[in-house]
Amino acid sequence: MKVKATFAKDGEWWVGWAEAVPGALTQGKTLREARANLRDAIREIRKPADLSALPKRRVVVEELEV
Repeated sequence: MKVKATFAKDGEWWVGWAEAVPGALTQGKTLREARANLRDAIREIRKPADLSALPKRRVVVEELEV
């Protein structure tokens, strides 16, 4: 998968995000670190939720209008 990533220098930090992956926002001390962190963030966001890891309680799954 390829996504367009944007990186901006903010003080001592590089901030990175990918508009195609909502919530994928990260930072790093170097541009290289920010790239690696953004790759990790995108991989984590795209992972399916493992509902079996939740405590054995009542689970409700529903569609919400936002």
